[in-house]
Amino acid sequence: MSNVALPTTLEAWLARLEAAHPVGIDLGLDRVAEVARRMGLLARPIAGRVITVAGTNGKGSTVAMLEALARAHGLTTATYTSPHLIRYNERLRLDGQEASDAILMAGFAAVEAARLDGEPVSLTYFEVGTLGALWAMAQRPADIALLEVGLGGRLDAVNIIDPDVAVVTTVAQDHAAFLGTDLEQIGREKAGILRPGRPAVLGSRELPASVRQVAAELGAPVFALGDDFRWDDSLPDPGLPLDNAATALKALELAGVALDPAACRRALTEVRLPGRMQWLGQWCLDVGHNPHAARYLAERLAAVPCAGRTWALLAMLGDKDADGVIAALAPAVDGWVTASLAGERARRADDLAERLAGQGAAVAHRGGSPREAAAWLAERLAPEDRVLVCGSFFTVGEVLEWLAQRTSAGQTDQDTGGSEEAR
Repeated sequence: MSNVALPTTLEAWLARLEAAHPVGIDLGLDRVAEVARRMGLLARPIAGRVITVAGTNGKGSTVAMLEALARAHGLTTATYTSPHLIRYNERLRLDGQEASDAILMAGFAAVEAARLDGEPVSLTYFEVGTLGALWAMAQRPADIALLEVGLGGRLDAVNIIDPDVAVVTTVAQDHAAFLGTDLEQIGREKAGILRPGRPAVLGSRELPASVRQVAAELGAPVFALGDDFRWDDSLPDPGLPLDNAATALKALELAGVALDPAACRRALTEVRLPGRMQWLGQWCLDVGHNPHAARYLAERLAAVPCAGRTWALLAMLGDKDADGVIAALAPAVDGWVTASLAGERARRADDLAERLAGQGAAVAHRGGSPREAAAWLAERLAPEDRVLVCGSFFTVGEVLEWLAQRTSAGQTDQDTGGSEEAR
């Protein structure tokens, strides 16, 4: 093992992980599976039951509802999601609580020891984070572990763990540089989390045929929304997609949980997920960053008329389909503000403004950052206006922090309890 001293803070660990691997995304399971074997993660179950969730959109919502439902039924839970909005600790939740710095650092240290135990193995930031989270889960196995796929499915690091139930929420174009633009191929990648003989829950009525084909090849029994389960008006509205709510209920049932109607209603009524149609006063924040998600956002906004103007504060990464997102949002938006993001993958505010102009939309302001754009817009909002903040986890995370600081400084909107749309 290396004699290099290990970091003593979570921030230092994260900085080290970001610099350790030559590329940020390196799809494949050989390296991460080798380190997992050295850590003993593949020798025993990490939880009583494991549910893995893949999909282009709706993964986070589905996992949040699965966690809430399981806890409402008295079950212990361990939940791994990505990315985070503000704090890395958000990625690992143990019994509904964010993991402490100490737990995360212990996981990173266990990964570091294993990857250097023999021929050194190079791991990405996400792979170390995933292995560290799995190690933390294995220290005290919960009744149910919930794993959200980061990208794709078949070659994603979480796929080293065999799920008892696999969920595919939606399939649409995103991450084209890694997954391509062929929906059938993308569907096959997402379906890579399915296992022989184990239930596959399909959470959309519009999945490509390849998902069912993979299930058939594996002999995985399929439970599809619209065919084998559905929702109706009796289902409580959690403020998240109802398709995802029904999917979560079915997945939990297939994991062996006897669903109690009262517990289900309570869980779905109380569940909260930051950054997904999250209303804070006049501000609605959603991490949607592809056309499929943008269409859902536009539909939700259009369903509740606004007495004033609907603004969009848009900031996106350079590898996302900005033109498609703009086209999907445009029918529900009256005014636009663009902002630049930082980093190698960032897209500039000017680029977004040019794309908006190409679709006949004017931009009121181009911000150097989401925070700056939000501050500019806040000074000009009428009381009856509303703002949709979207385009990236980075965008929403930065504006959430700004709103929190603004609230603590006493610069709150007139209605900090949430707008009528939220209720």
